[in-house]
Amino acid sequence: MDKTSTRKLALSGLFLALGFLLPFVTGSNQALGKMFLPMHIPILLCGFVCGWPYGLVVGFVTPLFRSAILGMPPMFPTAVSMAFELAAYGFLAGLLYKLLPKKNIYVLVSLVLSMLGGRIVLGIANLILYGASEKTLNVFLIGAFTDAAPGIIIQLVLIPVLIIALVKANLIKGE
Repeated sequence: MDKTSTRKLALSGLFLALGFLLPFVTGSNQALGKMFLPMHIPILLCGFVCGWPYGLVVGFVTPLFRSAILGMPPMFPTAVSMAFELAAYGFLAGLLYKLLPKKNIYVLVSLVLSMLGGRIVLGIANLILYGASEKTLNVFLIGAFTDAAPGIIIQLVLIPVLIIALVKANLIKGE
């Protein structure tokens, strides 16, 4: 295993640990968790920092691992649907960051597209797991965008700042 792969694997473990631990900030309050989305930040960062393969795997494993160990989020259907959502976040963040020009504005573009893509995948997963109905669609739209607005804002502010700082410190590739 080369130095870069070892570094990415170690960082992926760090992001997995953060995804496991950050939800403790909201305690066991599911409403706060759905509002602030603490598990999403390390997964998005993993995609940006380590690349899409690592972001995909860490995103998929984190909610399942946390559910298996702590029972939160509940395994079915919540952790299962979150696994697909977070896998999409990690995958898209890493892929888009790799493909788009290495300018600061494209960090935000990659992030926004990743967040939208992850929400679409969550919607599809929920449609499959919960079944299709008007109520399911309404609950998804309210939860995915309205209830999660504080978490979305935190992600839109925090993640680009962190990625740009990591690039300026020459800790990840950028411009």
